[in-house]
Amino acid sequence: MKKVINRLLALSYGAYFNILALFSKKLVGEKAFTLFSSPRKGKVLPLQASFLKKAEDIMIEVGGKQIQTYSWAGTKETVLLLHGWESNSFRWRNLISFLSGENFAIVAFDAPAHGNSSGGIFNVPLYAECAQHIVKHYKPTFIIGHSVGGMTALYHQYIYPHNSIQKIVTIGSPSELSELMEYYQNLLGFNNKVLSALDDYFQAHFGFEIQDFSISQFVQKIQIEGLLVHDIEDPITPYHNSEKVYANWKNSKLISTRGLGHSMHQDNVNKQIIDFLKSKKRANFTA
Repeated sequence: MKKVINRLLALSYGAYFNILALFSKKLVGEKAFTLFSSPRKGKVLPLQASFLKKAEDIMIEVGGKQIQTYSWAGTKETVLLLHGWESNSFRWRNLISFLSGENFAIVAFDAPAHGNSSGGIFNVPLYAECAQHIVKHYKPTFIIGHSVGGMTALYHQYIYPHNSIQKIVTIGSPSELSELMEYYQNLLGFNNKVLSALDDYFQAHFGFEIQDFSISQFVQKIQIEGLLVHDIEDPITPYHNSEKVYANWKNSKLISTRGLGHSMHQDNVNKQIIDFLKSKKRANFTA
């Protein structure tokens, strides 16, 4: 019943956008973008808070927003963790255990509108801007991102190439904004007038059109090493996203799993990530 209600609600938004597009292209673009960028969950739950309280926490202001950061001490390189949509830093609890066991220093933060960070809107350019402030503050050597967090890690490296980062790991991450918009359009059932209005909104506010935002294209300019981890049966982010990125990222390796889902908290995955972080730099990878 809940799925039926959610589906009807989505279609009602789509119908509203279709009508609004007849009167104001600018307004419908703004409203469609706002809905797309508004997470409904991801705040820290009581059970999650008990884990996060063990970390040192600092609030960092980015563009008028308060961004909640967490850090765990270690004697080795610093690893920055970027969670995905409607999540928070607690999602890294299993990997944090592995990283701490290897004495890595760890930094995580709640994205805008997630966890204990302020704000109501979330998007990749904003997330990347926050990540840049964290990178400048903590100077991490490695970044690990799950889902949209991985997409953000690569976009961040593309627009801020001169930094401390030496390796990036993405887990179940999307590549093409056009595919996300196609899914959004199909979910809500809005017409191409609304999609065109969204395209105009991206151009006006971010300087790129929907088709232009392509991680698989951006990575052609990324020189550092990368590890892509993706499940072939991922029900949230199709596997071909990482295939496309891997094909264009010269210094990357793709680990394909089957039956591990989208979250990928499994010990075997975490061990392979640790091995990658500890490995010596090589000119090229082979899968």
